[in-house]
Amino acid sequence: MTAHGASREATAAARERLDALTDNTSVDAAQLGDELAAVTALLHREVSLRRVLTDPSQTGEAKAELAERLLGSQVSGTTADLVAGLVRSRWSQSRDLVDALEELADIADLTAAQQAGKLDDVEDELFRFGRIVSSSTELRAALTDRAATTAAKSELLRSLLGGRADATTERLVTRLVTAPRGRSLEAGLESLSKLAAERRDRMVAVVTSAVPLSDGQKQRLGAALAKLYGRQMHLNLDVDPEVLGGIQVQVGDELINGSIADRLADASRRMAG
Repeated sequence: MTAHGASREATAAARERLDALTDNTSVDAAQLGDELAAVTALLHREVSLRRVLTDPSQTGEAKAELAERLLGSQVSGTTADLVAGLVRSRWSQSRDLVDALEELADIADLTAAQQAGKLDDVEDELFRFGRIVSSSTELRAALTDRAATTAAKSELLRSLLGGRADATTERLVTRLVTAPRGRSLEAGLESLSKLAAERRDRMVAVVTSAVPLSDGQKQRLGAALAKLYGRQMHLNLDVDPEVLGGIQVQVGDELINGSIADRLADASRRMAG
């Protein structure tokens, strides 16, 4: 097993444990997400501690006992047990443990939204927020300004999202903006959207059309893409008059382009050749 594979397997096992925990209705998934995010911040800040907790020369039990002693009075027993399980695993790099914790925190919050029947709303709000950021250079600069305080960024997000978006959306975006951990804002929002889609084993298709699609068109497109990819598809819809006609569909790294503008450009290239 390669080092990269070690972290991948540890993360996959942790996700399974998280799913098993949140299947229990007595577990507060939102609280679990907040506490995992707090542990993420701690281990991101305390480099020496996370190195100890991922030291391959130490036994898994010794590392788990250390984690439980440090966290036992700070977080719920559920969170402490989950973190103990994480540090028992083998990690390629100490940073991989923090990445996994951050992912679990996001999944826990998204699970809470799913349990409340709000996951579709959260998915759409994350997508729309990403579009707003990409269309406003001034807003993006304010949210990514390293000189701005966490409090100032949080207050800006409250003014943008408070009362307008689901609480889960606000929590996820606030964590991303105030603790990006080296990620760009766009990459972080894309990662959140993918995690949201995975909650119900769906893929995300970003659909750009010249005019809004009708309900019938959305249903037909969703069915066609589900058949093509063999998985349920969530459509994130965007309107861009530059498309001129037809649609553009982005699924992961694959672009399915059926726009008139693209056909005209292709025809021009052939004529020029």
